[in-house]
Amino acid sequence: MLTTAAFWRATAERSVRTAAQTLLATLGLDHVGVLDVDWGQGMSLAGSAALLAVLTALAASGGSGGPGITEAVRDREGT
Repeated sequence: MLTTAAFWRATAERSVRTAAQTLLATLGLDHVGVLDVDWGQGMSLAGSAALLAVLTALAASGGSGGPGITEAVRDREGT
């Protein structure tokens, strides 16, 4: 599973999506006054979240065929 391009595409998509969500949430909470963070801190949190998403995909890749425990990666070539 770790050697397929589909696995790594799905993992990359998940990590980018997680980083974007974390950055938007962090900066949004800063905007409304819940947190006090700057762009550097927001990017640090987003990078950490992306790294954790990759590590989670690696840890959960033991048999489902995808980067998650309950999902499978759909092969775009149809096989």
